[in-house]
Amino acid sequence: VQLVESGGGLVQAGGSLRLSCSASASGPIISINTMGWYRQAPEKQRELVASITSGGDTRYRDSVKGRFTISRDNAKNTVFLQMDSLKPEDAAVYYCNADEVRLYSDLGPRYLDRWGRGTQVTVSS
Repeated sequence: VQLVESGGGLVQAGGSLRLSCSASASGPIISINTMGWYRQAPEKQRELVASITSGGDTRYRDSVKGRFTISRDNAKNTVFLQMDSLKPEDAAVYYCNADEVRLYSDLGPRYLDRWGRGTQVTVSS
């Protein structure tokens, strides 16, 4: 199972970016449980930014509430992060995570805790 992020870049403070993360595998993906976006700034620990369950329940870290929106397209195994009103402190490498990916059928193999390689978000002040 591979996760590939896209959409990062350089933006001025107050601007917007939309991140995407698509999951693919050697076989058909039947389900993905919770997908999330994490970020890691230099010399800081990786932190959860937002997550969304397969049923659409979302949660956000307090500092991004009202500015970021997570969504997903289950049919395309893709999760998005719309980031508005970006601040310099949002700058980091953003990583996509899928906590459980099931292939082939409800009884098929599971892949746990899969990560993408990250996409850089830079916010200039």
